[in-house]
Amino acid sequence: MTFAPQVFAIKCADESRHVKMKIVTWNINGIRTFKNAIKKTLDSFDAEIICVQETKVTRDLLDEKTAIVEGYNSYFSFSRGRSGYSGVATFCKDSATPFAAEEGLTGLLTNNGEAVGCYGDQKEFSNEELQLLDNEGRAVITQHQIRGPDGPQTLAVVNVYCPRADPEKPERKLFKLQFYQLLQARAEALLASGCHVIVLGDINTSHRPIDHCDPDDIDNFEDNPGRKWLNGFLFGVTEEEQDVGSDHDPDFSRKPTECGGKFVDTFRFFHPSRPQAFTCWNTLTGARQTNYGTRIDYIFGSCALVETHFVGVDIMPEVEGSDHCPVWGHLGCEVVPSARCPPFCTRYMPEFVGKQQKLSRFLVKMADQKPNVVESKEAKDTTLPGSQETEEIRENLHPLGLGSSAGRKRGPDGIAESSAPKGKKSKVAKATPAKPQGSLLAFFKPKGPTADQKPKISAELTARTKDTAAENSNSHAGRNSDSPLVSGPNMNNPSGKGVSDQNSTVEVSGQEPDEGGAAPPVEGGASKKEACLPSFWKAVLRGPPQPPPCKVHNEPCVLRTVKKAGPTMGRQFFVCARPQGHASNPQARCNFFAWVDKGK
Repeated sequence: MTFAPQVFAIKCADESRHVKMKIVTWNINGIRTFKNAIKKTLDSFDAEIICVQETKVTRDLLDEKTAIVEGYNSYFSFSRGRSGYSGVATFCKDSATPFAAEEGLTGLLTNNGEAVGCYGDQKEFSNEELQLLDNEGRAVITQHQIRGPDGPQTLAVVNVYCPRADPEKPERKLFKLQFYQLLQARAEALLASGCHVIVLGDINTSHRPIDHCDPDDIDNFEDNPGRKWLNGFLFGVTEEEQDVGSDHDPDFSRKPTECGGKFVDTFRFFHPSRPQAFTCWNTLTGARQTNYGTRIDYIFGSCALVETHFVGVDIMPEVEGSDHCPVWGHLGCEVVPSARCPPFCTRYMPEFVGKQQKLSRFLVKMADQKPNVVESKEAKDTTLPGSQETEEIRENLHPLGLGSSAGRKRGPDGIAESSAPKGKKSKVAKATPAKPQGSLLAFFKPKGPTADQKPKISAELTARTKDTAAENSNSHAGRNSDSPLVSGPNMNNPSGKGVSDQNSTVEVSGQEPDEGGAAPPVEGGASKKEACLPSFWKAVLRGPPQPPPCKVHNEPCVLRTVKKAGPTMGRQFFVCARPQGHASNPQARCNFFAWVDKGK
């Protein structure tokens, strides 16, 4: 939909009076974005519902201060296969508490009686495919009661993080399309039940050329499978409705089969021709500075909801902290909070309500060793979904390798004895006589001569020191007085053999010769190997190559390394140091490129 300038100004002026509900979506690129100030960040949006994607947190790593925020109730979905990957979460103000909530799109993760329901036709998917589609923690659905001009209604908010299609992994392309199909089936099933529906989040596909900073192969732009799916999922807009300055609203009375699907891209509904409205940038290349990005974060609304309740949608590129920016939507309907949170709410997780916080869980039994082994097995079996790898768990349970059975005594029944707490072990040690333990420093002291050798060596050392000092004063008068008296093989014994010479080197110099050849040369004592050491270390410890200037800006380039698997992986190259941008932007990076010569 496009408004004439005066019509749009009137609508914006009326927006503040009619806004009763605000919803926000943001790919945060890791829960660390909140930086221990999650409540402050959520409050800054002043929104009833805040949906975040790519939390990169698994259930075992979710802490209480993130899961339970004062004034909000939250709903998390976690990746069950990989740690630090995917994940979505929906935060609702207590004044917008949903009456139902559910994890995933398939219904397989529902284990309570208050699920959202309406799963649609899933006959095209096998059970294994359905499990895999919900295994990465990519969807949370909350269902709310809203009150508008037509009375109470139901609204379902589908928070999704759609997969990225890796060009080098064909199976991920199929996975992405299957996720799209499952999402559409679920959203349309909710819509068919008489519920308003909002689908929002990181869709990971730019829809039109206007949504891409530099669309390549513009003639075949629409052939992308993800864009084809969006064309069928979204309600189409005719060319007349896309004309700039037109004040005609889209004709929602048309049948969906005539032009697209049952949902509307709300941003383009209000801003059909705004260019460079991007929500995602490559921060590694500095592309955000030149606004060289794509629009892949959306708020999709069902046609009736957009027509009757939406009053404004926009992006927030000024909000930093992630490689995405938030998108907000204003609605004219009021949210009616539920009296209690649904069972899926994070605050009802056992680890946050005290059911698993028993002291006995953290203690080790000492009377009998067999239950100790059983307890370890139970701890492994009750591992939460998406938890650490087995080796990491073993390391946390038994730090410093104390949990390993290797090198430990075995009891009469053949079972390895478990390590006891330090306090109890100390009591046992006191009861059993043991040899006195020496100081740790004793192991690092050099072994000195025996008692009968000390007088002889001391006298010889004193005489040799005087002779060496006299010789140095006569033949090397120009040497730095701060140099050690002995800085290499002993001058009187170039071979370095003999106990007396070795001890004299330690006692007099107090330090070893510099490997880099920093000590002054010794006449008749330096070997060829020592002479070659400076050049050897210069070759090994040479610094990075000097950056050449780029051809366009004549500025020093930056050094990069190829990380993509292939024949050039690990090779270094130079590129222009300016941020990535469009070729027509003079402030953006030029096309300078040069490999680093391995010989330099």
